[in-house]
Amino acid sequence: MKHFFIITNQQKDNNLELTRRMQAFIEEKGGTCSYFAMEGKKGVDALPQADAIPKEIECMMVLGGDGTLIRVATRFVSCQIPLIGVNLGTVGYLCELETKNVFNAIERLIQDNYVIEERMLLTGRGEMHGEQTAERLALNEVAIRSVGSLSILNLVVYVNGKYLHSFHGDGVLVSTPTGSTGYNMSAGGPIVDPKANLLLLTPINAHNLNTKSIVIDAKEEVVIEIGNRRIEMDESALVSFDGDSVAELGVGDRFLIKQADVKVKVCKLSEESFLEIMRKKMQAHS
Repeated sequence: MKHFFIITNQQKDNNLELTRRMQAFIEEKGGTCSYFAMEGKKGVDALPQADAIPKEIECMMVLGGDGTLIRVATRFVSCQIPLIGVNLGTVGYLCELETKNVFNAIERLIQDNYVIEERMLLTGRGEMHGEQTAERLALNEVAIRSVGSLSILNLVVYVNGKYLHSFHGDGVLVSTPTGSTGYNMSAGGPIVDPKANLLLLTPINAHNLNTKSIVIDAKEEVVIEIGNRRIEMDESALVSFDGDSVAELGVGDRFLIKQADVKVKVCKLSEESFLEIMRKKMQAHS
């Protein structure tokens, strides 16, 4: 690799100090490097469009935290440029690098001493009042949650068009293996290797005693329907993709979620297993 592009969450890299040091280091090694500083609080809207990325770029280095890496991954997936994250936040399960090892990592990337992993994405769209919403992409999860802190939803789950289960609760998550260490983990769902080929269905604060996470094949299509629970039929739910709200559902509305046709490419340098990395990060932030 010789041609790099850095995307920095400028709220976490004060005065772009690390970004500029990385740029200078890459250029000293004979490579090329440009960067874009995003305002983290604006989320994906702070990023340029995919066609603004130079065609020769071979690696995109993302400085910030897991949230920054997720937004970059979904915005630029059409470019199929390998990504690697530099953690400037807290735990950073998705970001392989830390500030202490970033320059050694750059040398390895320039020497082509790395492997590429592919990570699954989710795609989803709503069926509301007989109309379909535009499809969106998620790297971690699609969440369907109640509106209002005291509201409870009646959620009806179908897999490949067949009824699976109904439960009452605050919502439900459909997560990728990559997303198992995100909202899914906070909701009590299992942690799985990001290279696994599966989907996770995890209730959020279910009011059924026997409701647990369900693991299904990655090829399955999941449909979540908002069922009737009150006479008024005024329940509503928010749909979010990796934390960004995209739609509001009412009683009778459905949301379809499945594996996307495209995958995210991630550079991997460490020879440690996923479980070893997880153990170290958990110990460091416990």
